[in-house]
Amino acid sequence: MNLSHLSLGKKVRMTRMAFEHGPGHGKLLILPIDQGLEHGPKDFFANNESADPRHEFELALRGGYSAIALHYGLAEKYLSDYAGKVPLVLKINGKTNIPPDDEAFSPLTASVEDAVRLGADAVGYTLFVGSPRQDEDIDQFRYVRQECDKFGMPLIVWSYPRGKFVNEKGGKDSVYAIDYAARTALELGADVIKINFPSISASVADKQPEPYKSLTENEAQAIKRVVKSAGKAAVIISGGDKISDDELLKKTKLSVEAGVAGFIYGRNIWQRPLDQALALTNKIKEAMQE
Repeated sequence: MNLSHLSLGKKVRMTRMAFEHGPGHGKLLILPIDQGLEHGPKDFFANNESADPRHEFELALRGGYSAIALHYGLAEKYLSDYAGKVPLVLKINGKTNIPPDDEAFSPLTASVEDAVRLGADAVGYTLFVGSPRQDEDIDQFRYVRQECDKFGMPLIVWSYPRGKFVNEKGGKDSVYAIDYAARTALELGADVIKINFPSISASVADKQPEPYKSLTENEAQAIKRVVKSAGKAAVIISGGDKISDDELLKKTKLSVEAGVAGFIYGRNIWQRPLDQALALTNKIKEAMQE
């Protein structure tokens, strides 16, 4: 990860996460636990221990993660026991999944100043690219970006294609949508861009607009395309729904070869028992160093 273009405050905080914690060598491995708000408690059913945020904090500590990403309430109530041991990415906007995503928008739930007060090393912001409410979203994002610049706080953008118009053009996992989301986050000022792994399945690809519809790329080429569109912003790959160890490691290796800066794996890690989660974490770290 190249930090030369960052301001001093951002560079100090990114150095802690990318070089002093986690796998190091400029790579990020972040454990997100924002799903309790975004998806509801149902995500904890697969592993009852995961409903207690101390489970994720312990996993982040013992697994040697670059940071843990969560909302204000969890940070305020649980971080003190891990202060200085597990870097914090404070998620400062969010929503429930009770309403449909046809007009997705994620309002602010905290501020960049909250992140500074809590000792965070970055803030996380969800941007719904393509939503009918993107005008509100981009304006809200502009304010957050200005605050991050003011406080020297790295800005990690969950750049997610969403909304009824995205669904009509191949869906949120199409190369078209994810490529567009990566470029949008770069142009709006993200320091790190979180994206989903693009799908090249025919059922998705055939619904995309040209020239994406005519592409004949494999998975490795598709993710390389997205990394290129993100420019100097670092790309980290989301894990999404829980998949097998082999599938996750395959995704990890393809992404490393494509030049991503790291991963933000949540349910694929903490939905497993602690010993299995730690073993999988070690395999992911090994794949990141290959």
